Amino acid sequence: MAVASPQSHERRGWHWTYLAFASLAGVLGAGMLALGGWLVALGGTVYYVGTGLLLVVATAAAWRGRHRMGLGLSGGALLITLAWSVAEIAGKGWQPAWGIDLAGRAGFLAALVAGMGLACLMWRVPPRAAPRRVALVGLLSAAAALGALLWAHWERPGPAASLAAGSPPTTGTAQEGAGADWRAYGGTHAGRRYSTLRQITPANVADLREAWTFQSGDLNPAEGRVFYSSQNTPIKAEDFLYTCTPANKVFALDPGTGEVRWSYDPKVPASTMESLFTAACRAVAYFDDGAPAGRPEAIASMPAVPGAIGPVPRGGSQCHRRVFVATADGRLVALDAVGGFPCTEFGSNGTVDMTVGMGLREKGFASNTSGATVAGGLLILGQQVSDNQRRDAPSGVVRAYDARTGELRWAWDALRPDAQAPLAPAEIYPRGTPNVWNIISADESLGLAFLATGNAAADQWGGNRTPEEDRATDAVVAVDLQTGATRWMYSTITHDLWDYDLGAQPVLVDVTIDGAPRRAVMQASKTGNMFLLDAATGEPLRPVEQRPTPQGAAPGDWVAPTQPQSVFFPNIGGVPGREPEQIDARYAFGLTPIDGALCRIRFHQHRYEGMFTPPTVDKAGTLLFPGTVGGMNWGGLGYDPERRLLIANNSRLPNLIVLHPREEVQDKAVGSGGARPDQKVAPHSGTPFGVTRPIWWSPLKVPCISPPWGYLSAIHIDTGELVWSQPLGTGFDVGPLGQRTFLKIAVGTPNLGGPLVTASGLTFIGAAQDNFLRALETGTGKLLWQSRLPAGPQSGPMTYEHQGRQYVAVTATGHARFETTPGDYLKVYAVPD
Repeated sequence: MAVASPQSHERRGWHWTYLAFASLAGVLGAGMLALGGWLVALGGTVYYVGTGLLLVVATAAAWRGRHRMGLGLSGGALLITLAWSVAEIAGKGWQPAWGIDLAGRAGFLAALVAGMGLACLMWRVPPRAAPRRVALVGLLSAAAALGALLWAHWERPGPAASLAAGSPPTTGTAQEGAGADWRAYGGTHAGRRYSTLRQITPANVADLREAWTFQSGDLNPAEGRVFYSSQNTPIKAEDFLYTCTPANKVFALDPGTGEVRWSYDPKVPASTMESLFTAACRAVAYFDDGAPAGRPEAIASMPAVPGAIGPVPRGGSQCHRRVFVATADGRLVALDAVGGFPCTEFGSNGTVDMTVGMGLREKGFASNTSGATVAGGLLILGQQVSDNQRRDAPSGVVRAYDARTGELRWAWDALRPDAQAPLAPAEIYPRGTPNVWNIISADESLGLAFLATGNAAADQWGGNRTPEEDRATDAVVAVDLQTGATRWMYSTITHDLWDYDLGAQPVLVDVTIDGAPRRAVMQASKTGNMFLLDAATGEPLRPVEQRPTPQGAAPGDWVAPTQPQSVFFPNIGGVPGREPEQIDARYAFGLTPIDGALCRIRFHQHRYEGMFTPPTVDKAGTLLFPGTVGGMNWGGLGYDPERRLLIANNSRLPNLIVLHPREEVQDKAVGSGGARPDQKVAPHSGTPFGVTRPIWWSPLKVPCISPPWGYLSAIHIDTGELVWSQPLGTGFDVGPLGQRTFLKIAVGTPNLGGPLVTASGLTFIGAAQDNFLRALETGTGKLLWQSRLPAGPQSGPMTYEHQGRQYVAVTATGHARFETTPGDYLKVYAVPD
């Protein structure tokens, strides 16, 4: 009996490997053929049908021994795929991260065809023949080509570069920048997120090292029931650094060492936080009563009171310097900034009850998560209201309290535009009105506070909103600091049906228009529009056009015929550019041809006619782009007044909006026995529809839109020029099915959190879905430094000076809704002495 040689066994193994690859190609082809037929029926591309058919025939040929035909047809399918991919990618304008798009379209098929060809070669050619070496060289060449493609998109710090041509530092002032202290969320109440400090520069930022780390110990007490994300920017005043946590715990730290000087725990019940979209504490507020130097501070020691550690005075009096925290269960607490005890002369023993007049039905339904703005001796607070629960949700009222006594001074609401007299006994503020959930800005020289509103309750259907509510929707509202009366109002959306509320803090800037200096408000929006308004009058200082809006609202509702579009500045809603990005089927993305085809099918099934496509009961719902995250959100803008650059980060992440007829909605609303974590459909009670708003995911839990999914950009405020723009974030900590890829490819991720801009020409930012803090050159966008963080940095960094040394701090606690790494960290950096 003849015995098969080892070489014969090896060749037989390669034969079956060849057939295995051919079979996989056939399975892929069959899937593409079936999905392609569906796509053609929906009016989509014929590519999937044609390519799928080629692969199926190629597989049949391989099994029938017609190997040249099988290899030729599969190779032809790959060439068609490459040509089709390049044509579509080029048609979209060769966006950054186009290589990832190409790899998703052609990579899987290329691997199958290469494997099929290599296995056939190894099977058909004797082992010692030269072609084996040729095949190996070919394989290595293909690997090198793939490596070069990935390398082209790899994120890596570079040396400091000069400023971009055409955007040198100008003679702008550094007014309203934070200095040694950082006393508000945005540095100052101008909201610029700008510091005049210059010790850390592009030349030495590469030497930045961790100075200290603080951990609060505040980790999610009810995973799955409460969504944690502190979103905190610490503040620094005098010799203390103050930070707060998702559960509204406050810590006063030594700015140089991170040592805890005192802490305060308001003991917020976890059940209260269930109503929140995210449990957050973006900032505490700081107030100094201006008493003369040498004043006695309230720091005489006695045993600690519950909730506080550190020195506590008798009676809690003489609180000349105060820190205020707003809690999820509706308390506004005044704490001595030095001792950490409640200031008893404020409100009732240090606390004001913000649930008064709200008719909440349930604590946590409305609460402040952004912190108070301190201006004119007042604490001005808006509030978030749990979205899409009910039309008669708690009021969107904005209230001002005396910072010394806690007395309510005024209360502004869309239906109380003159902030009239206090409520009568048992009266409540008007229900369901537009709220202000973000940071409030103020200009004491003008005597104005600037509110950026959202829409009335029930985001996706507005058939029963009042004209007054529509006028105050997604509006910048200037109110008198002392009375709360409306001075002017500018609405950025007419009758918002898309949840395009203004999440970014208004930014106060100084500009020259037609040769005259003007004080202005720059308002960024989820739609990517940037509106420049006269701070005294609300007049647009740069052109705004009314653009036609797609019609066809859900029954009982209406759509405005036009919407305002800012045309001087680039749109930062999708891919930053002169016009708002409008997508089509070419933008559908998948990591394989199968999930790519499924995303295309979904695109054709959903209604989409641009950013103002109204929610509908027809088809499978509406594709919302920019999505509910934006565009630009609560992180706000950074503004460098010397270089005249606005720094903006934005997400590019569509949602699918589906309206569900009332009779199909079983979930109960908050206040009627329901809870957000239990709801499959947001009840939207008081309207004809419930609503779901999932992200447009592929089956592999990757966005169905081609990357980048997030950007960081610089815009010249005087010329409207887009100076630079680039993807923000990598797939290092996020990837298919929620798994890390550990690849630092600059794919751009959705992001939440703002930038920090310094006078030395640096921009610091976390925000992305990877756990890195980055430093870039403001003028060019060149990445100069980055640091690995232990948790997601969905927050805004800040900087301060202590004992002659500049520090940079960032909160890293993750974001449960973004599914980033949770934690309880505050990381602080400095250049070694």
